[in-house]
Amino acid sequence: MSNVSSLRLGTAPDSWGVWFASDPHQVTWETYLDEIARVGYVYTELGPQGFLPQDPGQLKDELAGRNLIACGGTVFAGLHKGREALDKAITDFSREAKLLAAVGAEYLVHLPEQYTDMHTGAATEAGDIDPEQWKNLVTGTNELARIIYEDHGVKLVFHPHVDTHVDTQERIERFLGDTDPDLVNLCLDTGHIAYCEGDNLQIIDRFPDRITYVHLKSVDPAVRARAVAENLPLADAVKLGVMCEPPYGEPDMPPLLDRLGRLDREIYTVIEQDLYPVAPDIPLPIGARTAGYYVGCGLGPVRRWPY
Repeated sequence: MSNVSSLRLGTAPDSWGVWFASDPHQVTWETYLDEIARVGYVYTELGPQGFLPQDPGQLKDELAGRNLIACGGTVFAGLHKGREALDKAITDFSREAKLLAAVGAEYLVHLPEQYTDMHTGAATEAGDIDPEQWKNLVTGTNELARIIYEDHGVKLVFHPHVDTHVDTQERIERFLGDTDPDLVNLCLDTGHIAYCEGDNLQIIDRFPDRITYVHLKSVDPAVRARAVAENLPLADAVKLGVMCEPPYGEPDMPPLLDRLGRLDREIYTVIEQDLYPVAPDIPLPIGARTAGYYVGCGLGPVRRWPY
């Protein structure tokens, strides 16, 4: 029996076009927090490291003043590059984990470093990695997860991603098989998996205990087909609108939410719709419609105005 009501609905700065700590094409952090509260969201991720206030006291006050609750954060790392990259990640992730713990959030999303530039889409390294680099990725993720949990009580969840070395279902399943399940679990990003022709339902069925955090994202199949045909990097595909509102994209959300509900435990399901770059007046109505869609599917909570 499915318990969809156990899925905790949230959103992320990504859904407001925020990809970087600071960028002239993005809304300010004050606008982001004001608008998600206005829509009625309760849970939010912190977004790119440095986007929201980094002082724990200020961040607590800004969230509390809008009746918002932090559920997680995100940090990029290129752990396949070896020890130097791992040492940098330990520093970056520990700083984020400390902030998350201070505001009561327990999940830190590990985004693997892209091999295409997030601004221009230009290739920055090869799309494949060798066995030594794969070993670095696996052992580095295990060590990173252990450190942030032991030091801060924050749980690492790994996020498969287009234009990275863990993108396809085959690579995702290999990564889950090679990493320590007591330390490393999955942020199931439904859109990135669909973009790479993976089967979200199959991944849930094969690794039910490893699905501990979810990004709800939808892919426009026509735009995706064009991106694949033209060999476009993710940055260019996003500008064409490859990530879309849930009624119009893949995967089909009701069966996916039903399958997640069958896990029968509280799981954060955080809406992400890549919009960078976007005019500042665009995200709010999209965020409101998307919240309404998921509330109609049985997820929550979403407050009614006034917040």
